[in-house]
Amino acid sequence: MPGATRLEGAIVRLRTGFIALVTFVLAATIGFGCTSGPSNRAASRGATATTAHREAVAPVTKGTPSQLRSQFEQFLGEHTMLAVRFMRSVLTGPPELRQALLASLKDNTEELSETVSAAYGQSEGGRFEQLWQQHIDAFAAYANGVATHDAAAKQAARTKLVAYCSAHGSWFAQASKGRVQASVAAGGVRQHVDELMRQIDVYAAHDYAQAYQIQRMAYEHMFTAGATMAKASVTPELAVGFDAPPEKLRSAFDMLLGEHMELIIDAQRATFAGSQEFKAAGAQVNANTTALAQAMGAILGPQKGAEFQSAWANHVDGLMAYTTAVAANDEAGKQAAQKNLDAFASRLALYFSDVVSNQLPVEPVTAAITMHDGHLINQVNAYAAKDYTKAQEMEDHGYHQMLGVANTLVGAIQRTVKPGMPVGGSQTGGGGTAQRRR
Repeated sequence: MPGATRLEGAIVRLRTGFIALVTFVLAATIGFGCTSGPSNRAASRGATATTAHREAVAPVTKGTPSQLRSQFEQFLGEHTMLAVRFMRSVLTGPPELRQALLASLKDNTEELSETVSAAYGQSEGGRFEQLWQQHIDAFAAYANGVATHDAAAKQAARTKLVAYCSAHGSWFAQASKGRVQASVAAGGVRQHVDELMRQIDVYAAHDYAQAYQIQRMAYEHMFTAGATMAKASVTPELAVGFDAPPEKLRSAFDMLLGEHMELIIDAQRATFAGSQEFKAAGAQVNANTTALAQAMGAILGPQKGAEFQSAWANHVDGLMAYTTAVAANDEAGKQAAQKNLDAFASRLALYFSDVVSNQLPVEPVTAAITMHDGHLINQVNAYAAKDYTKAQEMEDHGYHQMLGVANTLVGAIQRTVKPGMPVGGSQTGGGGTAQRRR
């Protein structure tokens, strides 16, 4: 049941009652292979947000099947969010934002192509990169057609995207040595193409609610496609471990916490776009919060799930209160929101430490949540200052940092509740943070 609504100030808070958990993430993999002291902490926040993630950067290597799966999931999920934002920027964004998003897409494409090379070999990685760039170029052409109301340009771009799907299917069938059929792979990527074209069509028609809903589904579809990309590169004997409950649980939390980061960024940026778009972005943040709370409740019990939802909603509200203050040039409001965020970080850390029987020390968890807040604070400050390159840098660092948090949290949860863990759960895949190159 909905509770208080705070318009223009924070995400609408959902105080939903808990219902029986059917599935808290997608029921099947859908994608390429399937068609189915405040001042001291504030000072350190800026430094950690801009430097800490770089320490984990390394060339992509094949690693274990679980690590490979994680890399595919992360990069494919991020690609979707970047592509959606780029297409929308063609309609409504300044040229500088479009260029920054294109640069981010280029980095993501390189990382994804390196992962393909690690899994399938250098020649296959090179061919994948060529095809992948073609579909990004066709998305740009389609968005331009939408922006200029040019039906012929849209149709030409659509034709290129359909051709890309067929070419991708052929490539994947060859790269996987027939483990995935060309028609199945083409059908999976066609879903991605159709979703991104559909979201820009409804966005242009100002149906923001549907646009953001499609965006979230598209992210989840592509994230879960990472399991197929990884699984097709290994022998059936190695692929068996992909279906183990701990791997599914890890993947589910990776997806949901990465999605949280990306949806908060959407809501922050939508604050500058108007109330209707902000409400639409906020609805998807709420949906993500509910999914996370259901996941916690399924593992730890309804009471702990409800406690999480309350604490997490405060965290989200604090981030949006800071964003509202930035948009209003309200320095006092920014300081108050940041002070509240520091307090919320401490409370969340205590909650996480408690639910895993103190297997996670409070101080490092507090620091991780504070770093997460720092990425989002720095992102919205940079976006408001029209420093879109820095805003994109914060998005990238923050997204991958949250996946590291997910990995650590799930590891502690598994050690705590392993004897009573359910055998079912998400049909996605697991993995830790990808080792990334910059």
